[in-house]
Amino acid sequence: MNRPTTKPVLHPFVSPHALALLLLLGLLCGPTTPARAADYETWTTSNGLRVLFASAPTLPMLDIRLVFDAGSARDGEHGGLARMTNLALAFGTSELDADSVAERFESVGAQFSTSAAWDMAIVRLRTLTEPDWMEAAVATFASLLADPAFPEDDLARARRQTLQSLQRERQEPGAVAAREFYRLAYGDHPYAAHPLGTEQSVPTLERTLIQDFYQHHYTAQNAVLALTGDLSMDEAQSLSRRIAAALPQGERPSALPSPELPAEPILVHIPFPSEQAHIFMGGPLLRLDDPDRFPLSVANHVFGGGGFTSRLFQDVRTERGLAYSVSSHIQPMAAEGPFLITMQTGVHHAAEALSVLRDALAVFINEGVTEEELAASKDNIIGRFPLGLASNSDIAATLGMIGFYDLAPDYLTTYTDHVARVTREDAQDALARRLKADQMVTVVVGGPEGLFHMD
Repeated sequence: MNRPTTKPVLHPFVSPHALALLLLLGLLCGPTTPARAADYETWTTSNGLRVLFASAPTLPMLDIRLVFDAGSARDGEHGGLARMTNLALAFGTSELDADSVAERFESVGAQFSTSAAWDMAIVRLRTLTEPDWMEAAVATFASLLADPAFPEDDLARARRQTLQSLQRERQEPGAVAAREFYRLAYGDHPYAAHPLGTEQSVPTLERTLIQDFYQHHYTAQNAVLALTGDLSMDEAQSLSRRIAAALPQGERPSALPSPELPAEPILVHIPFPSEQAHIFMGGPLLRLDDPDRFPLSVANHVFGGGGFTSRLFQDVRTERGLAYSVSSHIQPMAAEGPFLITMQTGVHHAAEALSVLRDALAVFINEGVTEEELAASKDNIIGRFPLGLASNSDIAATLGMIGFYDLAPDYLTTYTDHVARVTREDAQDALARRLKADQMVTVVVGGPEGLFHMD
């Protein structure tokens, strides 16, 4: 999935001592897990901010991750508003411009960044826990939350840059296919809109709209705070109260509705001057808290999510040589996220490749997976699970996800057990009930009009 992000704020000036220690920490934060992610504490501040904290005393650093229900699904009629608001947090306060903010973070070796996609908007800070440096970083972080200025000059530049990004996307067949797929698969649902917005909506994203969106969505009650680092419980609780106090007060928005599945299959070909055809096929499928999540995810690993060993890679690329790349993904979200097959093939092979893809999907839905495929995929998923918790920032991201999606408190300790318990019958039952070939959306981008017959 496309997930538009902003890069960390950078500035030429960095304190030599901070830089040296930051580089050392970068080397230390390698393949070993500094914190025990499952041993986290959780609480809610007096003004409604939910907090998840994992202590990591072995490294003198702290990762802060604030997650808001303020992604593009909350844009309403103003496409791109959520992403623009999130981006503009780095533009400064009433007392600090963007350059001053960047210099303050960099002078103490801190890293600040933001990102936003469909469900969530995220604000991050990584700082050393040397008291003076951490205080400078946290104070600047809190000031951005308490007093964002959203200066018009910076917003105007951001609007221009966003329009340039939209123009570049029009020149990329994969981006064209992705945008059209979400538009068709989700119809009137908020997930149909691209987080960047449109050429028509972006120029209308004025400062007053951004201020209003911030006041209504960047609230303590609408946020989850994940902390991972070298803090005591008392220090973590004090920090959470400080961050909570910097946020506006407000209500959490209503839950997103479920999207409606297409009544019949949709097939669209978009001509494009390219040597490759990009194929997107799928539709809405899975919420993160869905009871079918584990059977479907394990089955998809067999089908197209397992890399070189997956069925799609073997059948479509290795045996037939029809694809430059082919895979399938399930992206659980707050509402039903997509099951999505993606393929790149030569335009003159597109019709054959599409036919093979449809046949493979039909076999997958009707026959399920073999015992051998299931066992191999479960072993792979279980073996790779710890790699997703290989650093403090990974742990903070996972804790933020647990809090944001209100997952079970024992999610981390029971995840591999859920995977291990999936049976072939579980997978076949979930596939038969949930994947509907006659409700799939297929978008093909590439080649001239009429290059191949789309039936």
